Amino acid sequence: MKNIQGKKISVIGAVRSGIGAAKLAKKLGAVPFVSDSGSRQKLQDAIKLFDEEGIKYECDEHTDAIYDCDFIITSPGVPSDSPVLQKALDKKIKIYSELEFSSWFCKGNVFSITGTNGKTTTTTLCGHVFNYCGLKTYLAGNIGYAFSEIALDVKENECVALETSSFQLDNIEEFKPKISAILNITPDHLDRYDNNIQNYINSKLRVFENQDENDYLILNADDKHTPGIISNKKVNVLYFSLQKELENGAYLKNNAISFVRNGINEFTCGVNEISLKGEHNYANAMAVIIMAKLFNLDNKKITQALGNFPGVEHRLEFVRDINGVKYYNDSKATNVDSVWYALRSFDQPVFLILGGKDKGNEYNQIKKLVESKVKKIYAIGSSAEKVFNFFHKSVKVELKGTIDDCIIAANKEAREGEVVLLSPACASFDMFDNFEHRGKVFKEAVNKL
Repeated sequence: MKNIQGKKISVIGAVRSGIGAAKLAKKLGAVPFVSDSGSRQKLQDAIKLFDEEGIKYECDEHTDAIYDCDFIITSPGVPSDSPVLQKALDKKIKIYSELEFSSWFCKGNVFSITGTNGKTTTTTLCGHVFNYCGLKTYLAGNIGYAFSEIALDVKENECVALETSSFQLDNIEEFKPKISAILNITPDHLDRYDNNIQNYINSKLRVFENQDENDYLILNADDKHTPGIISNKKVNVLYFSLQKELENGAYLKNNAISFVRNGINEFTCGVNEISLKGEHNYANAMAVIIMAKLFNLDNKKITQALGNFPGVEHRLEFVRDINGVKYYNDSKATNVDSVWYALRSFDQPVFLILGGKDKGNEYNQIKKLVESKVKKIYAIGSSAEKVFNFFHKSVKVELKGTIDDCIIAANKEAREGEVVLLSPACASFDMFDNFEHRGKVFKEAVNKL
C-alpha cells in the first residue's frame, strides 16, 4: 500500500468513480479536491456527499485550482485529450485512472476482465460462481461498486472481479491483476481513439502489461486480434475457443465445455447445464470456468452455479410478453457487434430500436442480419438520421423522438410471435445518464402498456 497521507489529490469527475476515489483519498489521510464541469443541479447528490465528508469541490467549470496538487485521478468518462488533462500534462502533473489509484490499496486477488463485448456478463458470472463456491468475491469497476469504494474491504484471501474498460486502462502505471482476460476485440469507442482501431487495441492490451510468471492471462483463441499480442512472455496464458480443441484452456465440443490443463481434462459440463444461452455466452462462461479452475474451485459447485445464474440486467433481459409479443431490454448493447449477437439470438421477426450517441459505428457488419431478421427499425437519438440513411432502402425505418414513442408504435404494429428489442448499438449520453437509465426507461414504457 502506498502512503498518500497529506498528499493533495485532484479528482476529475464527480460521478461514481470520482466520488469513490475522493472518499478513499480522504479516508487515507490525503486532501482531495473534486472538479466537474457539470452543473450544480446535475451534481446535487454528489455535492451533498462532499459537504458531509468535508471534501472540497468545484462545479460548472474546471479552474486552475485543479493543478495545485501532487497528482490527478481522472474518471473514465473524461477523454485523455480533454483540455483539462492536456494542461495537466503540460504542467508535468502525473495522471492516474481511478482503477490504478484503487489498486494501490487492494490486498486481494484482482481479476480484470476486459474486451469489447461480454464484460458485464462475464464479470457478473465470475462473481456468482466464485461466491457460490465459497470464495468471497466483490464485483466492481464498470459494474457494481467503483473499485475505490471496496478496495480497502477486500481481504488477502478474497477476490475482486473488475469489469475493466479501455478508458480505465488508459492511465494505469502499476496495475497488476492476478488474472486478466481479454474476451474479444472489435471496433468500439473509435471516437475516443482518433478513429484508429489500433489505438483502441493497444489500450485493451495494457491489462496484462505488468503481469509476471505468478499471474494468468486468458485470451480468446478465435479472435483475429489475439495472435501476436503476447509481448509479455512471463505471464501464463490460457485460451478459450468455440472452434477448436486446446491443450491448455477451455473449448466447446459436442455441446459440452471442457477445461484442459497440460492435456489433462479437469472439468466438463454440457451447455444444457448452463443457464445462459448462445455461443457468445458459452465463450463468456469458458473464461469464467478457466478462472474458477485456476483457483481449484469444486467442479460440482461450478456447474451448479453456471446453471442457477439469473443473468444480467440490461443484457438481453426479458421484460414482458404482451399478447404473444416479447419485449427485450438490451440497453447494454452500445456497439454494433453487440447488436449482431442480440439479433442472432432470435428466430422471430424483430422490431429493433436502434440509435443514440454514435461512436463511429460501421453498420455493414449487421446489414445482412438486419435484412433477414428485422421487420422494422425505430431510429432514435442523435444518430437517428445516420441509421435511417443506412438502412431505409432495405428495411422499414421510422424516426422516433423517444423510447416511449417506439413502444407505443410497436404495441400497435407487432403481432403475436414477434419481438420488440432495444439494442441501440450506441452510447446513451445524448438522451440518458447511462445505459442503465436508458434500459429503465424502456422497461417503464413497456410496463405501462
